[in-house]
Amino acid sequence: MTIHELLSQSPVVPLVQADDPEVAVRVARALAAGGLRVAEVVFRTDRALECLTAVASEVPEMIAGAGTVLNREQAQAALDNGAQFIVSPGLDDGVVGVAQDQGVPVFPGVMTPTEAQRATNLGLDTVKFFPASIAGGVPALKALASVFRHLRFMPTGGVSPANLADFLRVPAVIACGGSWLTPASAIAAGDYDAITTLAAQAVELARDAERTT
Repeated sequence: MTIHELLSQSPVVPLVQADDPEVAVRVARALAAGGLRVAEVVFRTDRALECLTAVASEVPEMIAGAGTVLNREQAQAALDNGAQFIVSPGLDDGVVGVAQDQGVPVFPGVMTPTEAQRATNLGLDTVKFFPASIAGGVPALKALASVFRHLRFMPTGGVSPANLADFLRVPAVIACGGSWLTPASAIAAGDYDAITTLAAQAVELARDAERTT
């Protein structure tokens, strides 16, 4: 099953941020237990690459990708260490090129019509809308989708249980990304059951949004 097919079933992508591979694995397993099958291991810690490797190799029920990928070198390192997709905060030709050359899905961040148009001309059909809340939220997303009719969007940044359904009801949205599913306080306390509960709640919110679309 492709990542796009998985996202159509469970359109929420949690962010996994850890500096300890064992913690990253436990977080990923907790998310999977809650019904989420795709996770973005973000490159925001010194040992993020080790965390990605661990999740990719030890949590087979989870499709692991790399997030916060800023350059060509990071993209290549991520792919060499098990990433099955790449996510960037912005639109970088080098990152996109590495992923496209190896046939791996890449979701670069866009915020403006200019960036969306450039993504289109790079041959992309799915992009990250980031930071979603600051960039204008649902109204801005609808405006972009009306012009770039073939593009699918993954809003991230400011997405929460309060607005998840609003974003998912936009037909052009393939999934939403978010860090609310992996709160630092729960991870620090070793409360992985709380992460499973948040994941299950997100799955149910996504189903409710689908039913009311």
